[in-house]
Amino acid sequence: MRFHLALTLQALWTGVCQAAMQHYPAAWGHYDVCKSQIYSDEGLTWDYMACQPEAADMTQYLKVTLDPPNITCGDPPETYCALENPYMCNNECDASTEELAHPPELMFDIEGRNPTTFWQSTSWKKYPKALLVNITLSWNKTIELTDDIVLTFESGRPEQMVLEKSLDYGRTWQPYQFYATDCLDAFTMEPKTVQDLTQHTLLDIICTEDYSRGYVWKYDKTVRFEIKDRFALFAGPRLHNMASLYGQLDTTKNLRDFFTITDLRVRLLRPATGATMVDENNLSRYFYAISDIKVQGRCKCNLHANSCVYDKEKLSCECEHNTTGPDCGRCKRNYQGRAWSAGSYLPIPKGTANICIPNNIGPVIRPNVSSLGVANRKEARVCDNELLRCQNGGVCVNNVRCTCPSTYTGLLCEKARCESELGGCGGPNSGQAPLTPPSTSTLLLLLLLLLGSALLRQASCRPAPL
Repeated sequence: MRFHLALTLQALWTGVCQAAMQHYPAAWGHYDVCKSQIYSDEGLTWDYMACQPEAADMTQYLKVTLDPPNITCGDPPETYCALENPYMCNNECDASTEELAHPPELMFDIEGRNPTTFWQSTSWKKYPKALLVNITLSWNKTIELTDDIVLTFESGRPEQMVLEKSLDYGRTWQPYQFYATDCLDAFTMEPKTVQDLTQHTLLDIICTEDYSRGYVWKYDKTVRFEIKDRFALFAGPRLHNMASLYGQLDTTKNLRDFFTITDLRVRLLRPATGATMVDENNLSRYFYAISDIKVQGRCKCNLHANSCVYDKEKLSCECEHNTTGPDCGRCKRNYQGRAWSAGSYLPIPKGTANICIPNNIGPVIRPNVSSLGVANRKEARVCDNELLRCQNGGVCVNNVRCTCPSTYTGLLCEKARCESELGGCGGPNSGQAPLTPPSTSTLLLLLLLLLGSALLRQASCRPAPL
């Protein structure tokens, strides 16, 4: 009795501590735990949950490509003038000198340096031919965006620009948003803002003039693609109702795909001019310069992983739930007992893991070993060391069958052998004590222990390490 009580206490304490460490808010889940151990009638078993990696700064994992490739300034060296003052021409770009070079990687270095570091294009010396630049950010991995995309321009913000996305590693592209001082003139589109969108028009592609108009570029240098404002259409202005957002993401594939990318492309079409007319006598005033790009997101793992690793310049999910692949997009070998499915955010807060299950339905064909004098044979796969566990101390042999202790029988050792004997398990020759339900006092004791553990969990359980 004392031994069983000790096991019960340990299981209860483990469950309470794990519940405390998961830190699930009342309204929605973080989905940061893929599985936990719980105590059931069969002992400690796995409870599976939907899970996803934490959001992170994704610019540290990307590859940047410029088109045309020679568009970066400094080869040959060049002197630039300030946009607001054409007579202030003391900025030099020289690719052969580290202090004067402006390579593309400076769009992703640590901010806050003095002087500011930035990438810079060549000047508009071929005017009136358009100064066109494509900046492509590639991850070679599917990414889910979680915050606004923010570009910080060191020069004036471009008068015309397009942000594009790809879902197939750059093979095809679709626009995310258009930016212009005059949307009708540049793209024949009525100007809009994200505040004009509704739940029904969230997927509309808009042109905005908010980040291109006027002469305030010296004080406001950012261009944004507003992710959180779109989230707020479902989650509320302060994102307080994430359960509603996750429910929509779970049930509307187009909505989830809208925030999913493999690549981003910034198409710079016309630099800031600061006036209605271009000063053809001083074209060194016109160029592009970007000091920072922010892309916040997480690896897409189809809710089957809570971590994503970067190895050999490649991101990949550390898949759980018996799944595999860079996005956990298929079942592992021998775990295809049912069709693969992505995890689900619902029901809140733990979601549904939709784990892949073993191939335990139907026979398992063994190799032909007739040359050794042994006939072909078939065995049913009835156990697995993780999902279909042998009970009561049984051992799963080759993921095929359970070897049971002498006092138990059944496919999973789930039956007491004495049940088939004369007199049942209470008989004098059964070798096992009669099976009796727990007493009321025992149940009361367990309830008190559980309540006490819950009161003490914050003081005794430490948060799981990051």
